[in-house]
Amino acid sequence: MRNRRMLAAAVATVAVAAVLSPFASAQAAPPTGVRVDLRVLIVSQGDVTTDAIASQLRTEGVPYDTVDLNDPNRPTITPQFLADTVGGVTRAKYQAIVLPNAAPFTDWSEYDAVVNYERQYGIRQVDAFVWPSYLVGMQTTTYGGSLDGIEATATAAARAGAFSYLRGPIAFEDITSAYWESYGYLPAAQADGTDAYGTTHLEPLVTAPIPGGGGTGVLVGEYTGDGREQLALTFVYNPQQWQARLLLPGIVDWMTEGVHLGEYRNYFSLHIDDVFEADARWSTAGNCTPGDDCVGSYTTTDIRMTAADVAEAVQWQSNNNFTFDMYFNANGSVEYIADHGSDPLTTALLANKSHFRWANHTWSHAFLGCEQDFTVVPWRCVTDPATGDPVYASQAQIEGEISQNLAWAATNGLTVDPDELVTGEHSGMRVLPQQTADNPHLAPALTATGIEWLGADNSRDHDQRGVGSALTVPRHPLNLFYNVATAAEEVDEYNWIYTSQANGGSGICETNPATTCITPLTSANDYNNYIVPTETRIALTHVLANDPRPHYIHQSNLAGDRLAYPLLERLLGTYRAAFASNTPIVCEPLKANGEVLGRQAAWTAALANGTVTAYLLNGVVTIEAPNGLDVPLTAPTGSQSGGTAFGQAYGGTRSAWVHSDGTPLTVTLPS
Repeated sequence: MRNRRMLAAAVATVAVAAVLSPFASAQAAPPTGVRVDLRVLIVSQGDVTTDAIASQLRTEGVPYDTVDLNDPNRPTITPQFLADTVGGVTRAKYQAIVLPNAAPFTDWSEYDAVVNYERQYGIRQVDAFVWPSYLVGMQTTTYGGSLDGIEATATAAARAGAFSYLRGPIAFEDITSAYWESYGYLPAAQADGTDAYGTTHLEPLVTAPIPGGGGTGVLVGEYTGDGREQLALTFVYNPQQWQARLLLPGIVDWMTEGVHLGEYRNYFSLHIDDVFEADARWSTAGNCTPGDDCVGSYTTTDIRMTAADVAEAVQWQSNNNFTFDMYFNANGSVEYIADHGSDPLTTALLANKSHFRWANHTWSHAFLGCEQDFTVVPWRCVTDPATGDPVYASQAQIEGEISQNLAWAATNGLTVDPDELVTGEHSGMRVLPQQTADNPHLAPALTATGIEWLGADNSRDHDQRGVGSALTVPRHPLNLFYNVATAAEEVDEYNWIYTSQANGGSGICETNPATTCITPLTSANDYNNYIVPTETRIALTHVLANDPRPHYIHQSNLAGDRLAYPLLERLLGTYRAAFASNTPIVCEPLKANGEVLGRQAAWTAALANGTVTAYLLNGVVTIEAPNGLDVPLTAPTGSQSGGTAFGQAYGGTRSAWVHSDGTPLTVTLPS
């Protein structure tokens, strides 16, 4: 058993043949001989809705420019601003335009420039939040007001097109906060008509019942008329709301007709730390963890999984089509057997080893940073009396912790990727305020042992960085504490952290600007009633943010009351009820997560530096990118490259990271 503090949490050209996506109308096809850049224009009034769409473009890695109508120094939107000539070829600079509403301009010449541009080049427009009117094929609404708690529906037309990744109802959140409030309009569609360009039609894509009765209204509609296509949204949203998270990927695919730079995935991997070890237990009497931060004589019983807990984990994974990553400390098994002669937990885990993914968490979970002085709370680094410098764990100790664990795994038939590692408490890396820099022995030890991927705490190290031979992979902590195994213990510690001193808490929430104090929870039942839905919501914001960072909990959360399962069942259940089977959660090991993080960071930097251009010309998308850069590309289902399917199917489209190595890549899309 060991105790520790609570965790807080040259240019290469790639040519790509392309045509319009299957769900694009013929009207939207660009004329032959016109180059259309794969870039989106956002026209903003400083409003939250266009900001939400911009947030999704950033999330996926779609290039865009912004014109803020409130900026007196902004460019005027003219025909020349939107289109020009490059190398004797007419260029449409944007493949889609996002407006804050259907007609936001005070200068009607700008409105005319946008409308004529869209008609001439087959460009789609998104109206981020509209007042229902004939401009978007809607009747004047009979309802305007709160939409909190309503249950909207993606229509068959939506799910046959850009929103094919949706399965079930779209629940609008009902949270008491101005920022989270949902409001808008629920109009009916106008009857089809005709104009100078042909038939006008509004196709409802997302609908909801009108509160108080009165039928069904339109929340998202596709309007064909005036010689162009618009996607009109009749409600206000911000990028963190559940309903927005569900709809924003489809809005991006609709506006780009399924062909754009960028890639979209929903990631969720779960690491179980400290397997084979025992974790210290929270003292509800002392509001502390014995051997860690208790002042006074408090004792508790350590928490360690049992053979029955292993059987439950195996069965739960099977029932829920999910796989845990077991981050193990083999010394926990060795010591238990030395003390007791045998270990039912080790026997059960090894008998079921093929049901889990396994990864190195070091031999004994030793703290591999500075030597810790626990005579004070919080602890501090022991320093060398002569120099005043911290006394660090040696390179030999770090290498031993890595290698000895791998040797035990090999002896016992565990399949472990030797280049992945998470140290105990993410130790060895800087820990503020006590340890302001990495242990200088960590980088050479990682290099000597061939570690390439190093788990980090996202609350300390959000961005991927190099440590010796390794790149970090930040991990999100689920707010299930390492030192609890029962609902009562979790609620007690949750209260201590998140309630004010006046309410009996620690007051951390009052001194930390990133935290909000809550009303104290009153019973163990509040684990399921409050903590589970709250932490599910937080975790799902990561899942739906194209964020490959894994999450982690501890073996203690699979023991006792098995607190992990209600949270995981709610998370997976909520996700799978909302998303169709073509959009599964992506659950990958640390190395794969790290590779995606690296690609995303390099792509973001390339967009910021303006080193990438991409355009569609006569059915061919050409991507120009620095040599060695991986470029994300999304294309319609049915696309092929070299006679085989292009990319991977996900969310109703296909996508892949294209490596720019100077070899042209041709992807043929369905006609």
